[in-house]
This record gives sequence, C-alpha cells and structure tokens, in this order.
Amino acid sequence: MTGADRSEVREARRRHIRDSLATDGFLRASDLADEYGVSLMTIHRDLDFLQSQGWLRKVRGGATGLHSTQFHGSVDTRMSTMSQTKKQLARTAASLVAPGQTVLLDDSTTCLPLTREFAARTPITVITNSLPAITALAKERGVSLISLGGSYFPAYDAFMGLLTADCVAALRADVLFMSTTAVTRGRCYHTSPETVQVKRAMMAASARTVLLADHTKFTRDGMYALTSLRDFDLLVVDDGLPEREVRAIRGMGTEVLVVPRAGTD
Repeated sequence: MTGADRSEVREARRRHIRDSLATDGFLRASDLADEYGVSLMTIHRDLDFLQSQGWLRKVRGGATGLHSTQFHGSVDTRMSTMSQTKKQLARTAASLVAPGQTVLLDDSTTCLPLTREFAARTPITVITNSLPAITALAKERGVSLISLGGSYFPAYDAFMGLLTADCVAALRADVLFMSTTAVTRGRCYHTSPETVQVKRAMMAASARTVLLADHTKFTRDGMYALTSLRDFDLLVVDDGLPEREVRAIRGMGTEVLVVPRAGTD
C-alpha cells in the first residue's frame, strides 16, 4: 500500500469514527481497534487528532460525542437544538442594527440566523470568523464582508486561535453579537480555550456587546471561563429563563431583553 493509499484509509476511518459518535454518543477504543483491524495505539492517534479538531472528547476507554463541560457537540447537533427559539432571538437582535454600522458576528449557531436578517438593515459591514456566515453573506447585496482568518476548526466550522484573535484586534465594530456554551453563577463558559481567546478579542474590539442565549444555556456547565454577564451591555434571552434570574442579571447592570419562546423546539 502506498503512502497515499494509507492516508486515504486513515481519513476514511476517522470520518467513520466521527459519524459513529454522532449516532452512538460513546465508542470504546478497543472495539474500534477490532473493527478496523488496527492497533490500539493507532486508534488513540485517531482519537487524539479528532479531539484536536473539536469533533470529540477522549475519555477513559474511548471517546464521547455527548455534551459535557469539555465538549459542546457538533455543529449539526447545535444547529438542531432550540432552532426556532434561536431564530426568534436573532430576529429580535437584528432590530438593534442600524444601516451603516459595522457588526461583529461570532461562530455560534445561535447568532448564525442573524445572517438572514441583515438584508433589511443594509448597508452594513459584517466581520465574522464563521464559515457558514461568510458563505451566507458573501453574495448579499449591501453587505460589506470581512472574514477573519486563522486556524480552521472543522468541528466548529470556523476560524479560531491566536491568528484569528490578532485579526480581530486590528479592527473595530459598533456592535458584537455572540453566544456562549454555558452560563453558570453569572459567568459565561466555553469548552475550548481557542474559543475564549477569540471571543475576548471580539468583546474588546466592540463598542457594544450583545449576548444571545436561550434559557437552556443557563442549565449547563463549561470548562473555560470567558467573562461575567455584567460585561455585556445587553442579554437577549427567551422567556424560559426564570424571572428571578432575569432580575439578578439586571441587578448586575446588564440590560435584559426577554423574547417569547418558539413553540416548536
């Protein structure tokens, strides 16, 4: 077998592992080694690579694709979660955009529906590290698009890391729309340091910061602290968040805009 053939077999095996995790949630390393007729060390190298790309998290004995403090699920999984409510949050947030403004948009699936709302707000400039957002806006008339480069993370379908953060630091925006993986005790958390690095740079580069988060984000945990809710000018959240929590956030000095929940999530 040539080197090219071995590479092709390895990539096919990794794709299959990735797809199997999406269905099964957990895979045992020893079972994978038996299935593919390779050594356990080879499987661990595969899992290490897929973890570095954000597709999974290695755990004792194998790998998991289930949501945890260290893994927030694939793009497809996140796209299908609270999808109608995310659209309503985005529709409400879009009303805050005025023609002529420069908007920073993060890579979250919560903020992605904003790309469908911008046509009514043109002319605007949009800066983003999200590949789906870049694709959606590339041919939108009236939108001046600035894409942020850096290391591409397939599992996030976005550009992340130091180079991306440096690109953000060279720019300035009127408003940032972003989301978060989890909100615990008044702080936002994410599952990767690369995400935190880029989002902190986005916050520093924006005159106004707006957090979009459905109420389920307030029931989750994350591993890497991003910032306090008090550091946002506005939180846009659905009415599934208990009123006592809304009052507590307003008590921090952050404005809260409560949106009625979609009924089909």
